[in-house]
Parts: sequence; structure tokens; C-alpha cells
Amino acid sequence: MIGKSYFSGIFGTSPIRPLQEHVTKVVECAGQLRPLFEAVEREDFEAVESVYKEIARLEDEADTMKQALRMDLPRTLFLPVDRRDLLELLRLQDKIANKAKDIAGIVLGRRMTLPAAIVKPFMQFVDRSVDAARQAKKTVDELDELVETGFRGSEVDVVEALLEELDRVEKETDNLQIELRALLLEQEETLAPVHVMFLYRVIEQIGGLADLAQRVGSRLQMTLAK
Repeated sequence: MIGKSYFSGIFGTSPIRPLQEHVTKVVECAGQLRPLFEAVEREDFEAVESVYKEIARLEDEADTMKQALRMDLPRTLFLPVDRRDLLELLRLQDKIANKAKDIAGIVLGRRMTLPAAIVKPFMQFVDRSVDAARQAKKTVDELDELVETGFRGSEVDVVEALLEELDRVEKETDNLQIELRALLLEQEETLAPVHVMFLYRVIEQIGGLADLAQRVGSRLQMTLAK
């Protein structure tokens, strides 16, 4: 009698659920940027350090999950999604967590503060960038349903709508970034040049987080098209 383990060996365990668990951890990590910058606004550097450690912990957990999924990903031809697509999705997801840690590291290392004139738009920018990561997660969360329906039917329409929303959110972050840079330009003369330089760098990195989220969506869209 052929046992279940035999078929598991041929078809492999589905990697979809671990991929979804990974993106959940990644978004949890990125979501800590809001409390990080709330602590920055208060100039509470102990809280900044505490949030940084939490981001680092979550990023480390996401990295462990990434390594485990890479090790366990079947090499057979029976994967429901192309192995290369899964690995690229995993890589892009992981870069979101890495980006969040990089941002937090700069903020902590520089004991960064925010000029009062840019606090509100800055927080809006952070929130919208994290929203992009959350929207990317929503698309990945639909991957198991896509597999079950053979990448056909109404489920494809659901995912396409989620991807359109992701594109919209990412474009909003681009516009917010432009507006924030313009506001910072007005404040440059009142700030130390090195501080201004690192503020611009952090703004760029936060925008990069939204870009990565959009790239997750683009990769999933490419998978749909195959």
C-alpha cells in the first residue's frame, strides 16, 4: 500500500501557507514604524531604542522563516506556482522587513528628531507606506485561493482589484514623498546640514518600503499572467 508520505515526497508540502505566514511577520515588522516615529516626535529615545529592538526581533524571525521556507521548498515539478516566482516573492517580502530595520537603525543611531513643521505630513507618509505593505499582504493572502481555482474565475478579479488598490496606495506615497521633501526644503536653513541629509535619507527609505510592497504585487501579477 502506498502511504501518504510517498505522495508528500513527490508533490511536496504546499509552500503557500509558509509564504503567507512570512508576509504576516514582515508586515508586523513594518507596522512598528508608526510607534517608532511617535517616539521620535516625543524625543523619547529610550522608547525609540525599545521599538528598534522589537523591529530587529521581528526582522530576525522573518529571516528565520525565509531560510526555513527556502530549505523546505520542493524542487519537484508539481508545485502549484513556479518555484522561481515563489522565491522572488519571498525575497521581496523579506526586503520589506529589512528596510524597516534599516530605517529604525538610522533613526536610533542618529537620535533623530523631526522638525515640528513636517511632523503631520511625515506621519501620514509613514502610515501610507505601511498601508502599501499591508495591501501587498492582502494580495499574497489570496494566493491559496488562486491555486485552488486554478488561477481562473472570480478569484482572479478579486486579486486584480487588490493589485489596483496597491498601485493607488503606492502612487499616493510618491505624492506624499514629493510634498514632504518640499516642506523639508523650506526648513533646511533652520537645521544642521547633516541632520537634513539623514532626514532626506530616511524619507527615501520609507518611500522605498512602499516601492517594495508594489513590487510584491507586480510579481504576483506576473504569476497571474502565466
